[in-house]
Amino acid sequence: MEDIVGIIIAPIIIFMIFVAPIWLILHYRSKKQMNQGLSQDEYATLQELADRAEKMADRIHTLESILDAEAPQWRSKV
Repeated sequence: MEDIVGIIIAPIIIFMIFVAPIWLILHYRSKKQMNQGLSQDEYATLQELADRAEKMADRIHTLESILDAEAPQWRSKV
């Protein structure tokens, strides 16, 4: 009976000493990073991507206008 208790208690003690503290530290660190929001670099990258998307939308609109003027049936071919 004592062997079974020792077999069960030893892994629990090892878990509580080594695994649980690391797990808790990593868990709360990730929670903190999620609550902080975007970093300056991430915000700058996001802003750059939004600017590129806006320029691309303008270019697409311009190309569609040119195609509408020169080949009015181009939309039905797609």
